[in-house]
Amino acid sequence: MEEESVCEQNRLKFFPIMMFSIIMGMSGLTIMYQKAGVWLGFPKLIGDTLMVVSAFLFVLVSVLYLSKYFKYSEMVKKEFSHPVRINFFAAVSISMLMLAIIFKEHYETISACFWYPGAVLHFYLTMYTISFWINHNQVLDHSSPAWFIPVVGNVLVPVGGVGFASQGILMYFFSLGLFFWVILFAILLNRIIFHHQLAVKFMPTMFILIAPPAVGFIAYFKMFETIDIFATMLFNLALFFTLLVAFMYKNFVKIKFFISWWAFVFPLAAMAISAMLMHHETGDFMLLILSYTMVAITTIVISIVIYQTILHVGKGEICIDE
Repeated sequence: MEEESVCEQNRLKFFPIMMFSIIMGMSGLTIMYQKAGVWLGFPKLIGDTLMVVSAFLFVLVSVLYLSKYFKYSEMVKKEFSHPVRINFFAAVSISMLMLAIIFKEHYETISACFWYPGAVLHFYLTMYTISFWINHNQVLDHSSPAWFIPVVGNVLVPVGGVGFASQGILMYFFSLGLFFWVILFAILLNRIIFHHQLAVKFMPTMFILIAPPAVGFIAYFKMFETIDIFATMLFNLALFFTLLVAFMYKNFVKIKFFISWWAFVFPLAAMAISAMLMHHETGDFMLLILSYTMVAITTIVISIVIYQTILHVGKGEICIDE
């Protein structure tokens, strides 16, 4: 019994901030099925059920990580100063922003309770992360698509923020996210082409390349309700990165399971939502096919990721000292 107690404490001690990426993945899946219920005729019950599951998981992971903070505050501080893990703290605020989107059309008050603190927290984490990069020399090998999370994640703020904040505030976050998307993508492309390849455990983060243009497209439409040249460019860039990671499928099929596998899910869901939105606005039959395809692929991928997560939790291979 004592050994089990010590084991549980150690698991809590090494409970990683990356666990919030599970909420990002499940929230993305929830929004996808909510929109599929509206635009593709999927059963509404799927989206409603996933809404409850996503909220429960957010509470569970938050309670566990807060417990870690109170018992092992030094470990949390160590993560917050780590050149790679610092980027995943923004997964907390992004999870809150995504839950705000999930509840927006059902319970606007609950949505507001997630959006306002989520937006403020993301503003702080963006400023802190960029300050951290400036004040500490970064090693090029530490760069990965995970860098997109804290700063490019700003484009998510307007998606749920329409009606909660002025157009000016929403445009601030949108502008910041798109600007740093271009900057960080150039840095990342330079690293991948001319320097060392990504570590195997971070290969799944390549899927994050899909998210900025996909979410940017959704945010732009939310703010301006039009499909113009700029919106079309964002959509096509999201489609390009989706096709690129599909073309590189051999890079992913034999990767050992890491919690970073959850990076697969959110970008795929974002692309599926973008495809459904584009089809809804244009009526293009090929986009309808793309919508069904992306919903199917996202569902299959998350089923695999959930299975692997449960399997490795059972084996005690999650929340260990790395």
